[in-house]
This record gives sequence, structure tokens and C-alpha cells, in this order.
Amino acid sequence: GFRTCILTNNWVDDGAGRLRTAALLERLRRHFHVVLESCRIGMSKPDPRIYSYALEVLRVKPEEV
Repeated sequence: GFRTCILTNNWVDDGAGRLRTAALLERLRRHFHVVLESCRIGMSKPDPRIYSYALEVLRVKPEEV
């Protein structure tokens, strides 16, 4: 009954190691309902808006997490 989320603080990687990072995130996606990458949503931790966004995506209220 629990929904799970990973909230990353990362950037779009165009370096040589990008395939390894992409593979890791893809493996993680299999185990979590939502993977939120700061570089994709335009906010980063500790900006409070990123947490509000995560709650919205998970469709939960703060007191439920």
C-alpha cells in the first residue's frame, strides 16, 4: 500500500560516464513508483517546491508521508 519515490539532485550528464548513470537510474525505476530527477523537473533540493512537487506526483498529503 505504500508508494515510493526517489528524489535526486543531479544534472543532465553528457560526459563519458552518462551510460552508467542512465543504467543505474533505469535499474532504480524498476523498484520505485516514481523517480524524480532535479535536472528534468527544473528544481533542486533544498528548494521546498521540489518536495511539494514530489507530493503532488505521488498524490499524497504531507501528513501521509
